[in-house]
Amino acid sequence: MNPEIQSYNDSQNIEDKKISDLLYAEISSCLIEAENKIWHRHPVWFLDGNPIVGYSKLKDSVRLLFWSGQSFEEPALQNEGNFKAAEARYTAVTQINLDDLRRWLEKSKDIQWDYKNIVKRKGVLIRLK
Repeated sequence: MNPEIQSYNDSQNIEDKKISDLLYAEISSCLIEAENKIWHRHPVWFLDGNPIVGYSKLKDSVRLLFWSGQSFEEPALQNEGNFKAAEARYTAVTQINLDDLRRWLEKSKDIQWDYKNIVKRKGVLIRLK
């Protein structure tokens, strides 16, 4: 495990650490080619420099965020923000549906909006895939 992400996960309470560890394992096994690092203080995976998926500890849950998730057409993902991101929130590891998670991770490879160049394009997103 990336040592920075290990430290991030280890800093969580017991249940949130279980959630974080499971998310790390599943994301890493599905996105083998992705770079992962702490970005804006939480774990994020990138394909060709483009943020794809990450998770973060919120006050009452752990949020799983897909940057292009609104385009996945998945009812279990909730829209997040003004762009194309969508999220799922967990308070217990038993809430994570592995079939859903793996399907979303596969979609994250095939459906991507160009967040890497959003600043250059002055907030305009272009679909990559």
